[in-house]
Amino acid sequence: MKNKKNIILSILSVTLFSCFTYITSQSKQVENKVSQDTLKTDILKITTPVDSIFSVKGLKLKLYKKSAHASYYHDRFNGRRTANGSRFNNNKYTAAHKKLPFGTKVKVTNEANGKFVIVEITDRGPFVKTRDIDLSKRAFMEITRSKGAGAMTVTIETIEK
Repeated sequence: MKNKKNIILSILSVTLFSCFTYITSQSKQVENKVSQDTLKTDILKITTPVDSIFSVKGLKLKLYKKSAHASYYHDRFNGRRTANGSRFNNNKYTAAHKKLPFGTKVKVTNEANGKFVIVEITDRGPFVKTRDIDLSKRAFMEITRSKGAGAMTVTIETIEK
C-alpha cells in the first residue's frame, strides 16, 4: 500500500512538473507577441499555480454572491460520480453549487483572511439550505483560517471568458 502511494505520488509530481514547465514556456511566447486570442492567455493564468493558490491577474470576475456560506465534501464521497458524470476527488479544485452551470470556473475568497482558490463546478449541492457552495477538501483547506473549521463565509465570483 505504501509502495503504491509512493508510485502514485511520483507520477503525479512528474506530471505536475512537466505541465508547469510547458505552461511556463508557453506563457513566455504569449507575452512576446500581441495576441488577439485573450481566451488563451486567460487559460494560462488560471492554470499557472503560485504556491497552490492560483493567479487571477487580468481575468474578468463577476460578483456572484457576498457573505456566502461554504463547507467541504466529506472523504466518503471520494470516487463517487458527481452530477456531471466525473468521479469526485477531494484532492482536486472542484465544487458543488445548486445553480451554476457545470464547468464554470469560480473564484472563492475567504472573507476572514482574503485567501482565495479557483474551482470548477462539477456537482450539484450543497443540500443544506444555509450553505451556498461545497468545496473539495483541498480547496477548502487552502483558504480556511482554522483547519478544524467545517464552514466559512466566502465571496463567490464567476470567471468570465
